[in-house]
Amino acid sequence: MLTVVLGLAGALVYGAADFFGGLAARRISALRVTALGALSGVVLLIAGTLIVPGRWSSEALLWGGISGVTGAAAIALLYACLAIGPMSILSPLTAVTSAIVPLTWGLATGAQLGAIAYPAFALALVAVVLVGFVPAKEAVRPTLPGLLMATVSGVLIGAFYILVDQTPDDSGLVPLVANRVVNATIMITLIVVLAVFAGRRHVRATDAPLAVLDGSHGAPHALGTGAGPATGGVGSAVPERPRDGLLRASAAALRGGWRGGFWLAVGCGVLDALANVVVLVGLRVGDLTIVSVLTALYPAGTILLAAIVLRERIARLQWVGLVLALAASAMLAAA
Repeated sequence: MLTVVLGLAGALVYGAADFFGGLAARRISALRVTALGALSGVVLLIAGTLIVPGRWSSEALLWGGISGVTGAAAIALLYACLAIGPMSILSPLTAVTSAIVPLTWGLATGAQLGAIAYPAFALALVAVVLVGFVPAKEAVRPTLPGLLMATVSGVLIGAFYILVDQTPDDSGLVPLVANRVVNATIMITLIVVLAVFAGRRHVRATDAPLAVLDGSHGAPHALGTGAGPATGGVGSAVPERPRDGLLRASAAALRGGWRGGFWLAVGCGVLDALANVVVLVGLRVGDLTIVSVLTALYPAGTILLAAIVLRERIARLQWVGLVLALAASAMLAAA
């Protein structure tokens, strides 16, 4: 029961982080949101190590550091595939892949589960797809590169759970500190490179499509600058310009100011770090398969907050997904 509660709590907090990240990225670039979020998460987690005892070991730092690298790679691929679109397909694909990978790993390594757990997992995976679905007015067939990048991004996000699960039980928050330090270093380096690129190429910021990228987790949602048709999530999609390359558009996004979304980005990072802590506790007291599948329901937190705060409409399929998620959770609690 506790594992189910922690898995759902992690999903809701991750979703809240996505919501704040989405609002911040409407005001500043998505890469800036990611960097600020990573830095604020580092500060919170380092402070947490003073309260939560943990042993600093090479094993904890190694697994945590590798998870930071996989997280950064997942972010890059996620950013690229969502810029290609369509988000209505690639977003749920990433989420469900991120659940299937650790689920498969857990079952392959001998996880002992009750008979009711298996239909519950199937129900939960369907819920992940429906909750993460972004309604679109026109059907667009995804490209092979987009599908590949979304799949690999989901695999890397799922790898994060597996890697964190390998950390020593007595390491406390140390693996998460290592994760955030590595992740922040990579993202800040990327920002510097793109800022130099933007300065040399004189790219216009108005040409930049954005996507929410939240530190090590990398939850995807549609974003926009206020123009373009709404597609669900916490914002609206930006019409793509074929002549604008992804790197050029990403660099252009860095030329705006920092002030508008600074505290929202910090809040995103704090919430994301808290979600990582919840997941870490869930992995240590419970089972990898249950925690990872339930945490993949993170879009539920975003769409619920968007409905409450922004008065955005929740699609019928998303409501069905939420109901299935509750049913699956009840079944897993009884397993």
